[in-house]
Amino acid sequence: MASFTASAVSMTSLSSPFNRSLVPAKISNPNSVSLSIKGRTFPSITLQPRVPRLRVTCAAKRETVDKVCEIVKKQLALKDDRPVTAESTFAILGADSLDTVEIVMGLEEEFGISVEEESAQKITTVQEAADMIEMLLENKEA
Repeated sequence: MASFTASAVSMTSLSSPFNRSLVPAKISNPNSVSLSIKGRTFPSITLQPRVPRLRVTCAAKRETVDKVCEIVKKQLALKDDRPVTAESTFAILGADSLDTVEIVMGLEEEFGISVEEESAQKITTVQEAADMIEMLLENKEA
């Protein structure tokens, strides 16, 4: 997390043909920023304080992660030498939203589960998919 303290911030527009510096922004307190450009003042932006969150996760079984890796490689038609690990994100592997839907469908078929659309949209990594699968399988058995 980055933080800074300043009494004035100077910004330069890269798209401006003149590449002139803008009038400094004023930071009256750490949660409020106001901006003035060429004498015109814009409303202050109030930043919401960041609330720390506790996230507890249980790592999925290695077999589940390996199976998800296989399905992802198959759905994205990745070459065998392309590494896919638990930390791999679908986006970095080249998946778009349609590919992600197809990956989820492949997982549903392979594991005999049903994934809600809202949950499917939150999956971005192989590990997240494997964790979700194990949770759904656990709930299915209960």
